[in-house]
Amino acid sequence: MKENIIKHQKGVALVIALIILLVLTLIGISAIRTTTFEISISGNERAGTDAFYAAEAGIQEGILQLQTTTPIARKALRRDLYYWSGTAQDKPNGAPLGSLGEYHRSGYDSSWAFKRYQINSTGESSGGIKEIEMQVTYGPFSASTVYNN
Repeated sequence: MKENIIKHQKGVALVIALIILLVLTLIGISAIRTTTFEISISGNERAGTDAFYAAEAGIQEGILQLQTTTPIARKALRRDLYYWSGTAQDKPNGAPLGSLGEYHRSGYDSSWAFKRYQINSTGESSGGIKEIEMQVTYGPFSASTVYNN
């Protein structure tokens, strides 16, 4: 009786080997798809980070030209990295820096005032766009008439 059972199981090892090979192939395909997806995510993150730093460069340039509040035109930091003042809609022509007027600050008497500005900057890198908004205080300035004897 034992001889008949062994004779009927000659191809089982081949079927099991093929099933194991199929499972390993599916695991390999899944690993490749996951890796491709992760590479895409890291590329998008890098483009976003580069765009953020480009927008930060625009903020720094805006701080340097607070007195004029002129727009910052689209400037290239390298081939695919740009910044300008304003939002993404202001890409062709930068928006002027916004003056928020003067205000008095605690610790200073009424003869002194500070000027407030709002700087919006946008950075772009490989399709990634980041916008930064910053309010800056500048001063103190004499806010009233000074009488000299």
